[in-house]
This record gives sequence, structure tokens and C-alpha cells, in this order.
Amino acid sequence: MTANKPGDPTTLNRLYGRSQGKPLRKGQADLIDNLLPQIAVPEDGPVTAERLFGDDRPLHFEIGFGGGEHLAYRADLLPDHGFIGAEPFVNGVAQALVHVRDGALGNVRLHLGDALEVLRRVPDGALTMLYLLHPDPWPKARHAKRRMMNDGPVEMFAAKLKPGGEFRFGTDHPVYLRHALSVMRRHTDTFEWRAEGRKSWEDRPGGWCETRYETKAREVYGHEVWYYRYRRR
Repeated sequence: MTANKPGDPTTLNRLYGRSQGKPLRKGQADLIDNLLPQIAVPEDGPVTAERLFGDDRPLHFEIGFGGGEHLAYRADLLPDHGFIGAEPFVNGVAQALVHVRDGALGNVRLHLGDALEVLRRVPDGALTMLYLLHPDPWPKARHAKRRMMNDGPVEMFAAKLKPGGEFRFGTDHPVYLRHALSVMRRHTDTFEWRAEGRKSWEDRPGGWCETRYETKAREVYGHEVWYYRYRRR
């Protein structure tokens, strides 16, 4: 598939980069083979709370959940909410499945593959919260169209969130941050930045756990981390 014109919700409609790193350990492979099919998002049709969880509950969606730490933390914190996570990296999905198994998290559904493919099938106005934490920065200018924070995907985020719903975005990459803020400034008609001074984006908000990736960014690479919250108007 090829990219469409900017502003089209399907602008970012292909995956780039690796889908697997180190070979899976036997236990991880077993989880992919046995647990993932039990909690996988259906491959077609609408993605609704009723279909996934059997009732009408608040629905959360995390794009690119990495190892699943944040997703599992939120699901454990809010057991009566439903959580959907999409991740193209099979090693990350295997790690997330460990969290789901060990935490007995019955309110999580996972998709191994393209997040936008699943998000398109979520009915408009169905999501309570949407998370995009530390996405691949694609720092070179010629790769900017590959970034998840672009007009097309952001328009889709707005469509899928209910009024008053929240979009959370986090990054430790200054190039990506500048790009993302530039994009969000073009969408002030649909998103309100929830900021009250520098601490709003420099201090991690409540209910937003620190992942291993974030710890490594701070302690190993000495990066700052920024946190942004936007309310769907």
C-alpha cells in the first residue's frame, strides 16, 4: 500500500522497520500460539466494547505498546474498563502476554500488527482514552511521513475519541516533539491541550506509569521526557 495525501485519515497506512528482534523463548512462543488467539482483536468487523468484552464499558486504545507495561498497569488500575493494544513487534506482544497472564488481566485485547487498521474499525466516538507513548521518532526529515503523529492519524484519533475523551502522547525525542506539537497546533478545533505551566508536560501525570523504555531514556541516554494530554473538544 502507498501513502495517501496529507490530511487523509489513512495517510499512514503501512508499517516500517522490523517486526521481530531476538528469537522468542519457548515460553513466549507458547503464549503467542496459545494465549494470543484467545484475546486477539477480531481480524475483521467492528471493534466495540460489546464485541470484545460482552458489555458497554469505557474503552481505551494504546498504539504501539512496546512491552505492554503501561497497558497492563492501566488495565490493572481500571478493571472495569476495556483495553485494546496494538503492536507490530512480535517480541513486544510476547512480553505483553506475560503481563496479561501474570496479572490475570481479562480486560485486555491485543493486536499483532498495524494499529491504524484496528483503529479504523472502532466506531466514531467510542474511545474514552487513546495512548501514543514513545513512538518511533523517524528523526530524518525525509522519513517524517512515517511518523504516527501526522494530520491523517490525528484526525482519526479525534474521530474515535468521545467528546471529553483524552489523548495522551509522550516522547523523549526533541525532533519528534517539535513535529508533534506542530501537528497538534493544526488541530485545535478538535483537541484542547490540557496544560497548566511547565510541570504539566515535564512531570509525569498521575496514572501514567514509568516504563523500562522511559527509565532507559533517562538513566542511560540522559534524555528528558515530555508528557502531553489533550482533551477531545
